[in-house]
Amino acid sequence: MSYPEHPGFKSLGTSSIAARRIASRATALRDRVYAFLKENYPAAFTADEVADRLGASILSVRPRVTELRRGNMIEPTAERRTNASGMSAQCWRAKVNVTEAAQ
Repeated sequence: MSYPEHPGFKSLGTSSIAARRIASRATALRDRVYAFLKENYPAAFTADEVADRLGASILSVRPRVTELRRGNMIEPTAERRTNASGMSAQCWRAKVNVTEAAQ
């Protein structure tokens, strides 16, 4: 299992066990996050906004957004908005090629 295709962990033990246990759910959620961003292209959303629209936990969606970024499937925009914690958060959108964007 390698990051970002699978959930990451920093050390062997509890963290690695948890990563293995959630791998299938994390993959499904990552796919949902990417599909949402792709369907709404060129609009951009914070991870918390994506979580809200998908009815998912921000704590589940935020790592999936990081995995998508590391996998070069999404890109940051110049936009920033306040997230659930009151902090300024990066907005993200799907990376699509010119042909996909025209559809």
